[in-house]
Amino acid sequence: LQSLLDMMVAEEENLKERLLKSIAVCRKELDTLCKELQLDPFEAEEESTILQMEKNLRTRVEVLLKQKRDRKQELKTLQEQDRDLCDILCTAPFCIDGNAVPSLEDLDRYRRHLASLTAEKEQRREEFVSSKRQIILLMEELDHTPDTSFERDVVCEDEEAFCLSMDNIAALQNLLQQLEARRSLNEAVCAELRSRIIALWERLQVPVEERESSA
Repeated sequence: LQSLLDMMVAEEENLKERLLKSIAVCRKELDTLCKELQLDPFEAEEESTILQMEKNLRTRVEVLLKQKRDRKQELKTLQEQDRDLCDILCTAPFCIDGNAVPSLEDLDRYRRHLASLTAEKEQRREEFVSSKRQIILLMEELDHTPDTSFERDVVCEDEEAFCLSMDNIAALQNLLQQLEARRSLNEAVCAELRSRIIALWERLQVPVEERESSA
């Protein structure tokens, strides 16, 4: 009986030692996770048993590890979206440490930044599509063939592939203004020629019927 009791006591001592080691490991891991996640230090209930304390700490570690994984995964997703938008808009990426665990505030700022970029992209896209449509109509009206790489990109390239940088949008507006100026000049020249023709008709006393057939 005494041998059995000694064995049970030894097993309990071994269990207690394993639990204390596990508690120490969990506490150390929790401290690290709380710092990484920018959370307040976890306080275990000292009144609970060693077994319950170890379970609570281990559960808390698992919860924080999941939070860490979730935040890192969301950061990765946001960075992928950021890269796509930066490629289209030719802007600098959002400044954030990709190796550290982002805080909830960091992720929220990043989401709002990307929402702003997405809205900017849509606005520039609408401006590009509208300007492109006007440019194509003006080129047809002026019988103008795109003769620069930029003009060819505007007219021929896939709309989704066009870089919506501020420089490109400015160049687009400049091209549109140039074509509108050429059309205005042509209209002015035509008006002047019509005026001179009418004056000649008057001097030559050309009949109205002949004028209409020549118009």
